[in-house]
Amino acid sequence: MTKDITTVDQYIAAAPAERQVILRTVRQTIKAVLPEAVEKISYQMPTYHQEENIVHFACAKQHLGFYPTPSAITAFQEALQPYKTSKGAVQFPFAQPIPYELIAMMTAWRLAEVKNKHA
Repeated sequence: MTKDITTVDQYIAAAPAERQVILRTVRQTIKAVLPEAVEKISYQMPTYHQEENIVHFACAKQHLGFYPTPSAITAFQEALQPYKTSKGAVQFPFAQPIPYELIAMMTAWRLAEVKNKHA
């Protein structure tokens, strides 16, 4: 992806055609949980901001990168066992079904965390 992408629509359109349905579904999944969030490109990936950045996602060659912050990775450690994780990210391989429900649950958890922090 290039630096001249400024909207999530552009980001998805620039992705390989066979990945665009997945990216649109991830976007819809996140927006359903975060209807008030501002959608933007940050760190060259789709980002959802409500008081602070809640989650990001990105299209890599072999996987969907989902970035819900380190606290969410820790909170969902058990559910994330089948996937490769790092401090603040998880990789969902395109060769397997994307766990949209898990993405929704992690996004909702992050929203609650942010709301509690800013209460």
